[in-house]
Amino acid sequence: MFGNLTGTVDAVSETKDKSALLEIKDLKKWFPIRRGLFSRTMDYVRALDGVSLYVHKGETLGLVGESGCGKTTLGRVLLGLEKADGGEIHFDCIPVHALTGRQMNPLRKRIQVIFQDPQSALNPRMTVMDIVTEGMARFKMISGDRRDHARRLMREVGLPEDAAFRFPHEFSGGQRQRICIARAISLRPDFIICDEAVSALDVSIQAQIINLLMSLQDRYGVSYLFISHDLSVVANIADRVAVMYLGRIVETGPTTDVIHQPLHPYTQALISAVPVPGGTISGRIILKGDPPSAASPPSGCPFHPRCHEVMPVCADIYPTSRRVGGRDVDCHLY
Repeated sequence: MFGNLTGTVDAVSETKDKSALLEIKDLKKWFPIRRGLFSRTMDYVRALDGVSLYVHKGETLGLVGESGCGKTTLGRVLLGLEKADGGEIHFDCIPVHALTGRQMNPLRKRIQVIFQDPQSALNPRMTVMDIVTEGMARFKMISGDRRDHARRLMREVGLPEDAAFRFPHEFSGGQRQRICIARAISLRPDFIICDEAVSALDVSIQAQIINLLMSLQDRYGVSYLFISHDLSVVANIADRVAVMYLGRIVETGPTTDVIHQPLHPYTQALISAVPVPGGTISGRIILKGDPPSAASPPSGCPFHPRCHEVMPVCADIYPTSRRVGGRDVDCHLY
């Protein structure tokens, strides 16, 4: 359907990108599987199994993949909610992977998150003013009247000023997500993780939230890691796209290139499944079987049991990441 992309193919060197705000190298997170009377560790779920990527200042990196591939786990590790089992995380040249919980505190001001479900992410017992200024009070960023800061944040996310004095249950889903965004930007962070930030919203509201995120990025120069399973949403906001499969990044590149000419067979299958409004899907690639378990991944390339381009070498050796036409792709085809 797609064919091989012609052009120069070079091995990717794992050198540090000095211009990157965030750089992840060979990141691992394994969850133990315990059984028996004494809860002995019998195996591990390899949620992240060697993830490497970077995000530039002021850039949006879209992270896509099937449910259960490790996208949310990556976000939790970057936030410090889960401890990495291996690899390196550098944020603005700071080795985050080597920091203790107390040493992470100053970075929490610079790294924020917008969760998928705004209703469960907001404390129903707190007013919106208390919610959006709680972090500012924690980091001693409030000067003058707290209410003035809350009103300003409401204006920035497109809500009326009096919304600051109401409770979360008085708002719609889209409005609650705007409150979550106001809380995230209140500390003027450098990096925000958007974990399925629009997937629970109607399509029209999704467009409004995406436009809000893009305008805030233009205003403050914030970087986003935009986690989503919806490629049509990612295509509208991301500068680059990273495709994850079973705890690994299999393809990374500029959004337009990845969407219109995917290289990895898994990316090709994802793109072929995107519905076209008012039309029919042509060239649909149907993957064989179900995704394998992260507790017992296949040998070699983990995608080879379902791949429509599988070769004998795929079952034995994991492919080396290669540079193909300005993209990084892990596939023996290249």
